[in-house]
Amino acid sequence: MIMTEPASRKASKPPDAPAPASAEAPTPPEEMELVRRARRGDLPAYDELVRRYQERIYATVYHMTANHEDANDLAQEAFIKAFQALRSFKGGSSFYTWIYRIAVNKTINFLKQRRNKSQMSLDDLDFNAEHDPDLVALVSEKTPRREVGLAELQEKLNAAMLRLSEPHRLVVTLHDVQGLSHEEIAEIMDCNIGTVRSRLFYARQQLQAYLSDYLK
Repeated sequence: MIMTEPASRKASKPPDAPAPASAEAPTPPEEMELVRRARRGDLPAYDELVRRYQERIYATVYHMTANHEDANDLAQEAFIKAFQALRSFKGGSSFYTWIYRIAVNKTINFLKQRRNKSQMSLDDLDFNAEHDPDLVALVSEKTPRREVGLAELQEKLNAAMLRLSEPHRLVVTLHDVQGLSHEEIAEIMDCNIGTVRSRLFYARQQLQAYLSDYLK
Protein backbone atom coordinates (compact mmCIF):
# COMPACT_ATOMS: atom_id res chain seq x y z
CA MET A 1 0.00 0.00 0.00
CA ILE A 2 1.51 3.32 -1.03
CA MET A 3 0.72 6.07 1.44
CA THR A 4 2.03 9.15 -0.32
CA GLU A 5 2.48 12.39 1.55
CA PRO A 6 -0.42 14.71 0.59
CA ALA A 7 0.49 17.83 -1.28
CA SER A 8 -1.24 19.89 1.39
CA ARG A 9 1.27 18.57 3.95
CA LYS A 10 4.00 20.41 2.06
CA ALA A 11 2.05 23.63 1.67
CA SER A 12 1.28 26.35 4.20
CA LYS A 13 -2.35 25.28 4.51
CA PRO A 14 -4.48 22.27 3.59
CA PRO A 15 -6.97 22.27 0.73
CA ASP A 16 -10.65 22.59 1.44
CA ALA A 17 -12.20 19.14 1.54
CA PRO A 18 -15.13 18.84 -0.90
CA ALA A 19 -18.18 17.11 0.52
CA PRO A 20 -19.24 13.75 -0.83
CA ALA A 21 -22.03 13.93 -3.39
CA SER A 22 -24.49 12.23 -1.03
CA ALA A 23 -23.98 10.56 2.31
CA GLU A 24 -26.78 8.12 1.52
CA ALA A 25 -25.66 7.21 -2.01
CA PRO A 26 -24.32 3.66 -2.42
CA THR A 27 -20.79 3.09 -3.64
CA PRO A 28 -20.54 3.41 -7.45
CA PRO A 29 -19.96 0.05 -9.22
CA GLU A 30 -16.50 1.03 -10.42
CA GLU A 31 -15.42 1.98 -6.91
CA MET A 32 -16.99 -1.11 -5.39
CA GLU A 33 -14.91 -3.18 -7.79
CA LEU A 34 -11.78 -1.53 -6.39
CA VAL A 35 -12.98 -2.48 -2.90
CA ARG A 36 -13.54 -6.10 -3.96
CA ARG A 37 -10.08 -6.29 -5.49
CA ALA A 38 -8.52 -4.74 -2.38
CA ARG A 39 -10.27 -7.36 -0.22
CA ARG A 40 -8.52 -10.03 -2.27
CA GLY A 41 -5.16 -8.45 -1.46
CA ASP A 42 -4.80 -6.26 -4.57
CA LEU A 43 -2.74 -3.41 -3.10
CA PRO A 44 -2.74 -1.27 -6.28
CA ALA A 45 -6.55 -1.25 -6.11
CA TYR A 46 -6.44 0.06 -2.55
CA ASP A 47 -3.73 2.55 -3.51
CA GLU A 48 -6.23 3.99 -5.99
CA LEU A 49 -8.83 4.43 -3.26
CA VAL A 50 -6.22 6.11 -1.08
CA ARG A 51 -5.23 8.40 -3.93
CA ARG A 52 -8.83 9.49 -4.46
CA TYR A 53 -9.55 10.48 -0.89
CA GLN A 54 -6.29 11.08 0.95
CA GLU A 55 -6.28 14.86 0.44
CA ARG A 56 -9.87 15.24 1.66
CA ILE A 57 -9.35 13.10 4.74
CA TYR A 58 -6.09 14.86 5.57
CA ALA A 59 -7.73 18.30 5.30
CA THR A 60 -10.54 17.34 7.67
CA VAL A 61 -8.20 15.86 10.29
CA TYR A 62 -5.94 18.90 10.01
CA HIS A 63 -8.81 21.25 10.79
CA MET A 64 -9.52 19.18 13.89
CA THR A 65 -5.97 18.79 15.21
CA ALA A 66 -4.35 22.05 14.09
CA ASN A 67 -1.12 20.19 13.49
CA HIS A 68 0.36 18.95 10.19
CA GLU A 69 2.25 15.99 11.65
CA ASP A 70 -0.71 14.74 13.68
CA ALA A 71 -3.04 15.11 10.71
CA ASN A 72 -0.67 13.19 8.45
CA ASP A 73 -0.28 10.36 10.99
CA LEU A 74 -4.00 10.10 11.75
CA ALA A 75 -5.00 10.14 8.07
CA GLN A 76 -2.60 7.32 7.30
CA GLU A 77 -3.73 5.35 10.36
CA ALA A 78 -7.33 5.75 9.19
CA PHE A 79 -6.51 4.29 5.77
CA ILE A 80 -4.60 1.42 7.34
CA LYS A 81 -7.52 0.65 9.68
CA ALA A 82 -9.94 0.85 6.74
CA PHE A 83 -7.83 -1.63 4.77
CA GLN A 84 -7.91 -4.05 7.69
CA ALA A 85 -11.69 -3.63 8.02
CA LEU A 86 -12.64 -3.78 4.33
CA ARG A 87 -14.70 -6.93 4.81
CA SER A 88 -17.08 -4.97 7.03
CA PHE A 89 -17.78 -2.42 4.29
CA LYS A 90 -20.97 -3.44 2.47
CA GLY A 91 -21.24 -0.55 0.01
CA GLY A 92 -24.52 0.84 1.35
CA SER A 93 -22.94 4.28 1.58
CA SER A 94 -20.04 5.78 -0.32
CA PHE A 95 -16.54 4.54 0.51
CA TYR A 96 -15.63 8.17 1.18
CA THR A 97 -18.31 8.49 3.89
CA TRP A 98 -17.15 5.23 5.45
CA ILE A 99 -13.47 6.19 5.57
CA TYR A 100 -14.44 9.72 6.66
CA ARG A 101 -16.17 8.26 9.71
CA ILE A 102 -13.16 6.10 10.58
CA ALA A 103 -10.87 9.13 10.37
CA VAL A 104 -13.20 11.31 12.45
CA ASN A 105 -13.48 8.69 15.19
CA LYS A 106 -9.71 8.24 15.32
CA THR A 107 -9.26 11.99 15.55
CA ILE A 108 -11.80 12.36 18.37
CA ASN A 109 -10.06 9.61 20.33
CA PHE A 110 -6.70 11.26 19.70
CA LEU A 111 -7.97 14.62 20.96
CA LYS A 112 -9.44 13.01 24.08
CA GLN A 113 -5.99 11.64 24.86
CA ARG A 114 -4.42 15.03 24.40
CA ARG A 115 -6.50 17.23 26.61
CA ASN A 116 -3.75 19.76 27.22
CA LYS A 117 -4.77 22.24 24.55
CA SER A 118 -1.75 24.41 25.16
CA GLN A 119 0.22 21.82 23.19
CA MET A 120 -1.82 22.55 20.06
CA SER A 121 -0.22 24.85 17.52
CA LEU A 122 -2.40 27.92 17.10
CA ASP A 123 0.02 29.39 14.59
CA ASP A 124 -0.37 26.27 12.46
CA LEU A 125 -4.18 26.28 12.51
CA ASP A 126 -5.89 27.51 9.34
CA PHE A 127 -9.57 28.00 9.99
CA ASN A 128 -10.05 29.82 6.68
CA ALA A 129 -11.85 32.62 8.45
CA GLU A 130 -11.97 34.79 5.36
CA HIS A 131 -14.00 32.10 3.57
CA ASP A 132 -16.39 31.28 6.43
CA PRO A 133 -19.58 33.31 5.82
CA ASP A 134 -21.16 32.55 9.19
CA LEU A 135 -18.24 33.70 11.29
CA VAL A 136 -17.36 36.63 9.05
CA ALA A 137 -21.00 37.73 9.25
CA LEU A 138 -20.86 37.34 13.01
CA VAL A 139 -18.10 39.91 13.17
CA SER A 140 -19.30 42.24 10.44
CA GLU A 141 -22.83 42.47 11.88
CA LYS A 142 -21.52 43.44 15.30
CA THR A 143 -18.99 45.95 14.00
CA PRO A 144 -20.32 47.40 10.71
CA ARG A 145 -17.99 50.41 10.73
CA ARG A 146 -14.97 48.72 12.22
CA GLU A 147 -12.06 47.59 10.10
CA VAL A 148 -11.19 44.08 11.22
CA GLY A 149 -7.66 42.85 10.63
CA LEU A 150 -7.85 39.34 9.19
CA ALA A 151 -4.82 38.14 11.13
CA GLU A 152 -6.30 39.30 14.43
CA LEU A 153 -9.70 37.84 13.58
CA GLN A 154 -8.19 34.49 12.65
CA GLU A 155 -6.16 34.37 15.85
CA LYS A 156 -9.28 34.98 17.93
CA LEU A 157 -11.26 32.38 16.00
CA ASN A 158 -8.47 29.83 16.39
CA ALA A 159 -8.42 30.28 20.15
CA ALA A 160 -12.23 30.15 20.35
CA MET A 161 -12.41 26.98 18.27
CA LEU A 162 -9.92 25.22 20.52
CA ARG A 163 -12.10 26.00 23.54
CA LEU A 164 -15.00 23.99 22.12
CA SER A 165 -15.45 20.34 23.08
CA GLU A 166 -14.39 17.79 20.46
CA PRO A 167 -17.96 17.04 19.23
CA HIS A 168 -18.82 20.73 18.91
CA ARG A 169 -15.54 21.60 17.22
CA LEU A 170 -16.09 18.68 14.86
CA VAL A 171 -19.58 19.72 13.82
CA VAL A 172 -18.43 23.28 13.11
CA THR A 173 -15.48 21.95 11.13
CA LEU A 174 -17.59 19.56 9.06
CA HIS A 175 -20.42 22.03 8.39
CA ASP A 176 -18.91 25.52 8.31
CA VAL A 177 -15.40 24.66 7.09
CA GLN A 178 -15.83 21.49 5.02
CA GLY A 179 -19.34 22.30 3.81
CA LEU A 180 -21.02 18.98 4.61
CA SER A 181 -24.79 18.83 5.01
CA HIS A 182 -26.57 18.00 8.27
CA GLU A 183 -27.45 14.59 6.84
CA GLU A 184 -23.85 13.77 5.93
CA ILE A 185 -22.59 14.89 9.34
CA ALA A 186 -25.24 12.79 11.11
CA GLU A 187 -24.02 9.68 9.29
CA ILE A 188 -20.37 10.43 10.00
CA MET A 189 -20.97 11.19 13.69
CA ASP A 190 -23.49 8.35 14.09
CA CYS A 191 -26.25 10.56 15.49
CA ASN A 192 -29.55 12.00 14.31
CA ILE A 193 -29.95 15.24 12.38
CA GLY A 194 -31.53 16.97 15.37
CA THR A 195 -28.38 16.33 17.39
CA VAL A 196 -26.24 17.78 14.62
CA ARG A 197 -28.36 20.92 14.46
CA SER A 198 -28.39 21.40 18.23
CA ARG A 199 -24.62 20.91 18.47
CA LEU A 200 -24.05 23.36 15.64
CA PHE A 201 -26.34 25.93 17.26
CA TYR A 202 -24.65 25.52 20.63
CA ALA A 203 -21.16 25.68 19.12
CA ARG A 204 -21.96 28.92 17.31
CA GLN A 205 -23.41 30.39 20.51
CA GLN A 206 -20.24 29.41 22.35
CA LEU A 207 -18.04 30.95 19.66
CA GLN A 208 -20.02 34.18 19.88
CA ALA A 209 -19.64 34.18 23.66
CA TYR A 210 -15.90 33.54 23.45
CA LEU A 211 -15.58 36.39 20.95
CA SER A 212 -17.87 38.79 22.83
CA ASP A 213 -15.07 40.94 24.22
CA TYR A 214 -13.51 41.23 20.78
CA LEU A 215 -16.86 42.19 19.21
CA LYS A 216 -17.64 45.02 21.63
